[in-house]
Amino acid sequence: MTVAVNAHGQNIKEDSLKYNLHSWSVQGELDPKVITKAEGIYFWDAEGKRYFDMSSQLVNVNIGHGNQKVIDAIKNQAEKLPFIGPAFAVDVKSEAAKKIIEVAPDNMGKVFFTNGGAEGNENAIKIARMVTGKYKIFSAYRSYHGATYGAANLTGENRRFPSEPGIPGFVKFIGPYTYRAPVEFKDEEEATKYYLTLLREQIEFEGPDKIAAIFQESVVGSNGILIPPKGWMQGVRDLCDEYGILMVCDEVMAGWGRTGKWFAIDNWNVKPDMIAFAKGVTCGYVPLGGTIVSKEIAKYFDENKLWCGLTYSGHPMGCAAACAAIDVYKEEKLIENSQKMGKILGEILEGLKEKHPCVGDVRYIGLFSAIELVKDKETKEPLVPYGRDPEGTMKKILLILKSEGFWNYSHDNVLIIAPPLIIDEIQLKEAMDIMDKVLEFVDEIIK
Repeated sequence: MTVAVNAHGQNIKEDSLKYNLHSWSVQGELDPKVITKAEGIYFWDAEGKRYFDMSSQLVNVNIGHGNQKVIDAIKNQAEKLPFIGPAFAVDVKSEAAKKIIEVAPDNMGKVFFTNGGAEGNENAIKIARMVTGKYKIFSAYRSYHGATYGAANLTGENRRFPSEPGIPGFVKFIGPYTYRAPVEFKDEEEATKYYLTLLREQIEFEGPDKIAAIFQESVVGSNGILIPPKGWMQGVRDLCDEYGILMVCDEVMAGWGRTGKWFAIDNWNVKPDMIAFAKGVTCGYVPLGGTIVSKEIAKYFDENKLWCGLTYSGHPMGCAAACAAIDVYKEEKLIENSQKMGKILGEILEGLKEKHPCVGDVRYIGLFSAIELVKDKETKEPLVPYGRDPEGTMKKILLILKSEGFWNYSHDNVLIIAPPLIIDEIQLKEAMDIMDKVLEFVDEIIK
């Protein structure tokens, strides 16, 4: 029986390598796992090995794998109306938009649906330019907003390089990263003042009359779970109001309960002009994303043409999944569980930081967390340099974690930990015991 399963798995792997181009990879170096089953916070490979899904795949399977309510909603919609063009009014599309607006900040008015998060950002760029009549777009270094051409130009790390030379008008600023700031701050407020001063100067240098929007990940995701210091978000809001600039929050990864709030921006009681979303709105069961716009922006398009459109905007199957997923968040109290389990995870992470010489910093908000690995705690020298891993050190660490049944991913010298919001305390501690064990191996590396 085992031999047959392995042989079948090998065929799947061979066909995958033969016919698929895999993301962000040198194709000849790949050895992908063949996955046959997923349930709750776990998934299994073709050899029957079980893994804790400690990154919720790509930080999107927030409700866990195999949720029957969402599966049934997709089935029912497929039988009722699997597709109709975006120009028509459809019950499930209207319901999905209404449910999203109900949980978004109370200044939000309407939703433009897309296929995913990159397109959510793409359309936010276009809307900002249409509404303001200005063309420059600010976004931060150490950010990721997607890999389509406009979203890649928003992105502030090396995944944007294949899309360069870029689109005119995209400007990068230095966002707060207090652990690696060039100066020591006495508190978060001092750090905020420093970074806001830099941003204000850059706005002045670039010309406020030319800047349409400032884009930010509400909490920087793949680039290290960078949580903004106290006052930062309100400070950016104030600068946008002062200079007539739109504030856009990329909540593709940080939204939908990941930080213990419906949207991460809710942690600071700040209301942006637009929100880009995807991932957790359907938890990957069907692709769906979008751009939420304020009531003021929505009103603008009552008299001005919206030059945005997609064949699959508001796809009924995606909208059905979104409606069901939002119900699951509420019925299973997953926003509350994210807060509760996030506190436990934070305590565990602080313990790991104190115990292990290789752990320079830990950052966490809800079930959105990171372990930053260093060679030396005093100097903060990263375990691997920015944008490079010449000896494959981080790859080795991830392979050891996976061999122990702990599945997650890394970026530079940072390990990302973001389990499904359904995780309980026993599961969380069992998984993090694996991390503790593997960090002992990392401690040996830096000796």
